[in-house]
Amino acid sequence: MNAKRIVVTGSSGFLGRHLTPLLEARYGAPNVVALTSRDYDLLEQQQVRRLFAELKPEILVHLAAYSGGIGANQAYPADFYYRNTILTTLVFHEAARNAVKKLIYPMGGCSYPAAASSPIDEGQMWNGFPQAESAGYSTAKKMGIVASRCYRQQHGFNSVVIIPGNMYGEYDNFRTSESHVIPAMIRRFYEAKRRKDNEIVMWGTGEAVRDFVYAADVAAVFPHFIENYNSSEPVNISSGTPTSIRELAETIKEQMQFPGTIRWDVSKPNGQMVKIFDVTRLRGLGLSCNTPLQKGLQKTISWFSSQYETRGDGIRL
Repeated sequence: MNAKRIVVTGSSGFLGRHLTPLLEARYGAPNVVALTSRDYDLLEQQQVRRLFAELKPEILVHLAAYSGGIGANQAYPADFYYRNTILTTLVFHEAARNAVKKLIYPMGGCSYPAAASSPIDEGQMWNGFPQAESAGYSTAKKMGIVASRCYRQQHGFNSVVIIPGNMYGEYDNFRTSESHVIPAMIRRFYEAKRRKDNEIVMWGTGEAVRDFVYAADVAAVFPHFIENYNSSEPVNISSGTPTSIRELAETIKEQMQFPGTIRWDVSKPNGQMVKIFDVTRLRGLGLSCNTPLQKGLQKTISWFSSQYETRGDGIRL
């Protein structure tokens, strides 16, 4: 597909900052329009309609979402449900009305059922309710799968749903109350080293296993879905590689040269013991996310360190 105009919503977010430069390099910067919430309020139908009238996208990559940490999700579940439902509903509807050639819609692996068995394949999406703590967000986002199928069936509208796994990398959210496990660990080790602490305490036993994927690897597969994939069947985008939380902590400790020790507080919960994404469908498309965890962590730690020293809380720290 020779895209003439690609519009990216949510371009200033974590994935957007990896993806937008890649799309500009592949399709030409003049053909890629990177949007943020300052350009259009996508919670307002008239502004969504104005976006399509003014920009006339052929391809829409819809990254815009209302997201936050567990604390925020528990405090404002209705806001997360409402805003993400509207962001999904309005954009799918207006994209179909305006003859957009293709919509690319990413959602999170948190939308899978809480009781899904690992490795989690795409067929498990509707087998149960997601984790209760973020259900408002995750159920609203998974409605994108329904929207994709319904608008394809009734209007022949071509849209693609992809499901990135546990992403990490540069531009992640390192705020203490909001960050996920990798950015949280990186910040804790970094600040502990600055304070010259002798010990860091981690929750649980460290035996829980997760599947991490470098955000640049996720961004790198988007052109395939823009150019070659034309189905509403969702696709997991992850490494499919198991890593224990203990191994993760020891790797970050080593890379950050933290001289102290790690103490595991076994009185604290481990969370879900195993959560790995099945990437059979992804590999069947000839795609993979292969950046080794150590290499991805090196890049992430280097970026975080430079940002912490130069910009501090000004860059989602």
